[in-house]
Amino acid sequence: MSYVQTAPIGATAARPATADRAVGLWLLALAGMVLVQVMLGAITRLTDSGLSIMEWQPIMGAIPPLNDAEWHRVFALYQQIAEYQQVNASMTLEGFKSIFWWEYVHRLWGRLIGVAFLLPFLWFWVRGQMRGRTKRLLAIFVLGGLQGLVGWIMVASGFADRTDVSQYRLVAHLLLALVIYAALLWSALDLLSPARVSMDHRLLRRHGRIMMAVITLEIAIGGFVAGLDGGFVYNNFPMMGDHWIAPDLFFQSPWWVNFFENPVTAQFLHRLVAGFVAIALISLVVRARRAELDEGLKRRFYYLPFGLLGQAALGIATLMLVVPLPLAVAHQAGGFILFSLGLYALHGLRRAKA
Repeated sequence: MSYVQTAPIGATAARPATADRAVGLWLLALAGMVLVQVMLGAITRLTDSGLSIMEWQPIMGAIPPLNDAEWHRVFALYQQIAEYQQVNASMTLEGFKSIFWWEYVHRLWGRLIGVAFLLPFLWFWVRGQMRGRTKRLLAIFVLGGLQGLVGWIMVASGFADRTDVSQYRLVAHLLLALVIYAALLWSALDLLSPARVSMDHRLLRRHGRIMMAVITLEIAIGGFVAGLDGGFVYNNFPMMGDHWIAPDLFFQSPWWVNFFENPVTAQFLHRLVAGFVAIALISLVVRARRAELDEGLKRRFYYLPFGLLGQAALGIATLMLVVPLPLAVAHQAGGFILFSLGLYALHGLRRAKA
């Protein structure tokens, strides 16, 4: 990898070579596609569309029903499950089509991500532009295939006696998407923003990792809120009804089950951990401001409070307006964007190689 070196105070800056920039932009575009997929997944969940396709056909599933007979066949499959029988028994074929298309687009976009990964990868590999990156990118590709399998396992959990998918599998599906997104974004930053600090800011990096862990935890809890429909209870803020702490926080037995299966507890934890995110983030920005960093690198940390404020506003509005679709989707995307800002800031702290 070739760089043009300059030397600002406290950092080593570099400009990526043309080939590295091309690969980096491709990886950044893939990360953007994963973010769109996360938003499509949110729409699928909020419109109760996830169980509308009862078959897993990774290849032939890219072709939707093309005639009335095929539409009636897939609708008949849906009519066999509990969600239809207990929730949507009055649904017509036209109503079924409206939920089918969301799930179809979600799956189709996943296939397009695979194609958008594989074809350019082969092109760059043949041209010898994958120096030292082949194994990492192949691992990301394998994770993408695994994500498809995890998605199907999640959907299959709603085929028996449930009227929805398992919240545990939903969170696993969401977190694996976050891992893939983070790996793509970090790899893209390696190529597009290769500046490295020349000093060892060990405490700052450790603080940043703690912040990222708390943000990841908050995203996971958000998955439980979505899976348990926790956004439809206690739609006021900052109190929960007439209480600061809801009285039905631990009504299930044993008590620890509430953390994973009680929508009230999930919402309370989502509120609580949001506070820890704010504490970790703001204290990190203060520490970065006091550190001996280049002003350009400090600016990366200054973006974080804006992401935090935007995400908090989206979350409160989503709750108080009883989960309108556009706001709820924006809130889930906002979690990934805040995660991205944290990753961008931490990436700038990577040490310069001797």
